[in-house]
Amino acid sequence: MDARIATIHIITGILQDSGSLSKLVPRYITKVPEADRALVQELSYGTLRYYPKFQLYLDCLLKKPFKKKDKDIEAAIVCAIYQITETRVPSSHPKWLVDLLESAWPEQVASLIESNNTKPPMTLRVNINLNDQGEYLRLLKSNGIDASATLTSPNGITLKKPLDVINLPNFSVGAVSIQDEAAQLSAHFLELMPKQRILDACCAPGGKTCHILEYIKKNFLEDGNVIGIDISRKRLDRVQENLDRLNLQAKLIACDIFETNVWWDEVLFDRILLDAPCSATGVIRRNPDIKILRKSIDIEKLAILQLELLNTVWSTLRKNGLLLYATCSTLPQENDMVISKFLDCTSDAVVEKLELRAGIETSYGRQLLPSVKGHDGFYYARLRKL
Repeated sequence: MDARIATIHIITGILQDSGSLSKLVPRYITKVPEADRALVQELSYGTLRYYPKFQLYLDCLLKKPFKKKDKDIEAAIVCAIYQITETRVPSSHPKWLVDLLESAWPEQVASLIESNNTKPPMTLRVNINLNDQGEYLRLLKSNGIDASATLTSPNGITLKKPLDVINLPNFSVGAVSIQDEAAQLSAHFLELMPKQRILDACCAPGGKTCHILEYIKKNFLEDGNVIGIDISRKRLDRVQENLDRLNLQAKLIACDIFETNVWWDEVLFDRILLDAPCSATGVIRRNPDIKILRKSIDIEKLAILQLELLNTVWSTLRKNGLLLYATCSTLPQENDMVISKFLDCTSDAVVEKLELRAGIETSYGRQLLPSVKGHDGFYYARLRKL
């Protein structure tokens, strides 16, 4: 029996004076799958806890009260009102997405969805060539801007209140950039070294490209040989604007990444960042239209594209080189499952563990789920070419 149907039976029985919670819950809860029994308990007790308030709602909305024989309808309505108004069960999320999230993250789904429904924080990435995290925090404070260091990224700062970038000290000369702290982990996971040739596939809008170059310039005192590919010339213009503001240089190519004969000179790369196109379910709070625009059928199509991208750029990676696969998705279908399929058909690839306290270790990578006051949802997996 469905958990909500069981709950309606329980509440109906009480509204019809057919028993108490202690009598009715045991009767119906055994008919529900074990995984859903806690939900029956929560809905039954919670709905009745708020029932007097819900009855006031019904009195205002109904022309006349329900008859005793129609108490099952009343039970269904008050149960629904409880879920909508008093729990974090998402009526703003499409059912197909809720089902996938509940299946993937049953223990975290409530907080995940709550995060999706909140306003995102404004997070900065400090340009380590001009100042460090502590220095810029003090500069913000001296300008009356309340902020705190991020917990996950050593270069991140979260503002207490969002503000226009023109009000950020030294923004125009590249002191900081706008970037979520989860996205700031790419440069660290790539294990960058001097004199490396680096590919940033699907690079726009360029936050990770710029961070890679900042890291290289700070640690190795060189500009770095970074090539950024994106299919959109317009989006690459934005990447160039960020590079110019930060006084960085990269070779940008507007091209379909699958057309390797067009953009690749057959010189192998030491490092590849593949920030793959995805459902963006990890950044719903920044893009709430995803709830409407994204469809369940899109996930399978995206997973196919992601696997094709992996296969394409893998051929351009040198032996012992690293590829970092990243998405802003919270769905295993685009993350671990893609990596699993890739490994099944790629004999010279092995997964390397990512050292990170934040997030959840998966079979092949690390999943960061969105948090109310913290980072967005992001997935990383690192592959070495044997």
